[in-house]
Amino acid sequence: MQDIETIWKQILEKLELRISSVSFMLWIKTIKPLEIDENGNFILVAQSVTAKNQILRNFLDKIDDCANEVTGKSFKITILDQNEEVEYLKNNKVDEKNTSKNEEKSPFKEKFTFDNFVVGKSNQFVYAAARTVAEHPGKRYNPLFIYGGVGLGKTHLLHAIGNYIHEFSPNLKIMYVTCEQFTNDYIASLYSPTKNKSIMEFRGKYRNLDVLMVDDIQFISRGKETQEEFFHTFNELIMNNKQIIICSDRPPKDIETLEDRLRSRFSSGLIHDIQAPDIETRIAILHKKSQLEKYYAEDEVINYIAERVDTNIRELEGKLSEVYFLATLNGKKVATMEEAKEVFTKEPKEEIKNDLNPDKIISTVCDYFNIGYQDIIGKKKNKEVVEPRMIAIYLISELLNLPLVNIGKIFGGRDHTTIMHSRDKITDELKTNKKIQNLVSDIKGML
Repeated sequence: MQDIETIWKQILEKLELRISSVSFMLWIKTIKPLEIDENGNFILVAQSVTAKNQILRNFLDKIDDCANEVTGKSFKITILDQNEEVEYLKNNKVDEKNTSKNEEKSPFKEKFTFDNFVVGKSNQFVYAAARTVAEHPGKRYNPLFIYGGVGLGKTHLLHAIGNYIHEFSPNLKIMYVTCEQFTNDYIASLYSPTKNKSIMEFRGKYRNLDVLMVDDIQFISRGKETQEEFFHTFNELIMNNKQIIICSDRPPKDIETLEDRLRSRFSSGLIHDIQAPDIETRIAILHKKSQLEKYYAEDEVINYIAERVDTNIRELEGKLSEVYFLATLNGKKVATMEEAKEVFTKEPKEEIKNDLNPDKIISTVCDYFNIGYQDIIGKKKNKEVVEPRMIAIYLISELLNLPLVNIGKIFGGRDHTTIMHSRDKITDELKTNKKIQNLVSDIKGML
């Protein structure tokens, strides 16, 4: 059997096509494969207890299906959090040779390189900046802040920078983390039995670097302690001419959870966006994907896909994979317009949200705004509570379609006209208010 890293990489590629991009980035991408034991248990490690619970609740079946497709075998999938991993390693003899190999291996995806990044009008400037940073880390464009919508190539550029430095400057210490991983590491250090020692280890891990990459900074916690720790980490690295690269789905000025001093620091370097690719770039991306994956498709098919998917590169490449897969099922070596039209005429399946309920929505809003559950459903009328309450009411109304009277009962017996007012106000704000758009988008992503 292939080693566990290779197997997990193939599983990830399949999962990325079956799970929403937000969920994939938040919960799946950060999973670490540990081992496949002699009893056929596939042991995976989640980045936090929250991540573990989300995976068990929403994605376990998909992971199981993809593992079966990749290996042809049936596994029992076991998800551990990081504390459980420590106990597991104490009680089980994991292959030390394999563990050492995993630690030495580059953490960056091999396929995400500068050579494989298709440059067009929409991304040529940010590509040039990323390339400069990779060639001269800490010397120019520090920090480099890249922002843009989902699936436009931000993560590709981060991994390309990492791969370039790993190859040409292997002596440099480089780390890629998601914002959630940084937050979880810091929280874990605070609640460790040896708190002072753990905090020092945390700071040593993040401050003794030559290059720090942080993805999805828009999810940074509102908690002052976490932002203060990131602020000091940022300052320490910049003062020592160490390179920082940050990615987000929006510019610093539009990240509502961000403190002003961090917003100012992020804006002190180069900020640039990646825009949706134009038609010529989309065609080039599909040709590059065909070349790398050995997908054979008629030029007419490439053009057809490029014309119909115009915002998201991940979706663009996913459609090509789907078309080629359908062609192979039809016994063809080259995908034709017959398969392309069949893929695009399929009725989209409605996403099932059996686990979504009012309590989960309210709890998620409370976590996001760092307020109490009883506060949001109670009678408080201060600004810190009123806006989150209205957003929670809007989300319950939109996602669950409950009667207004029922929603009113959830929120302390409020009249249905009050519920209607909250729902309609957020609906109106979403049309023009960028702040509210970002807040609602973030919370939906968490859900």
